[in-house]
Amino acid sequence: MSMILLADDSPHAQRMGEHILREEGFDVTTVSDGASALVRIAETDPDLIIADAFLPGRNGYDLCRQVKRWRPHVRVILTAGQLETFDEEEAKLAGCDATLRKPFEASVAAAVIRPLVQEAILERGLMGQYVSPAGSLAQPVSDAHYAPPSKPDPAKVQAAVAAALEKALPELVRDITEKVLVALGN
Repeated sequence: MSMILLADDSPHAQRMGEHILREEGFDVTTVSDGASALVRIAETDPDLIIADAFLPGRNGYDLCRQVKRWRPHVRVILTAGQLETFDEEEAKLAGCDATLRKPFEASVAAAVIRPLVQEAILERGLMGQYVSPAGSLAQPVSDAHYAPPSKPDPAKVQAAVAAALEKALPELVRDITEKVLVALGN
């Protein structure tokens, strides 16, 4: 099961986000600030992070920059409320993979999240695995925690591609079937 880290200082947003993500079949961990997010990233090694751009302490933009430096396979979605001024350019420069405005609808969130999780899983398989952090798990994420392979193993690449396709295929078949039925007028 894919792990998603949800970082938002609003208890309501955490509850709603966690409910939506669990309903979609994801494992979810929630935190309320950027510093806690870094600790939980080191502990849980998520595939995706959904972070409020305006987290207390270390904001979502900073969190995204650090994650992209040290765990480039992890996908990051930055969120902001409807009335908050969200800097799309800063998000792009930070390496953000997508943005969502809160409150978001479950189907919209799922449509954004699912492909990003698939990309993260595929890239994780291509990059190799993380080694356990030395010392306390509460350490911030650092490049000392990552052991990249010297050369991609073709068998691992093939296995990662096969796993990603196997997981995505049922949803793809459903989507195509629905579109064909709509086109046929059924």
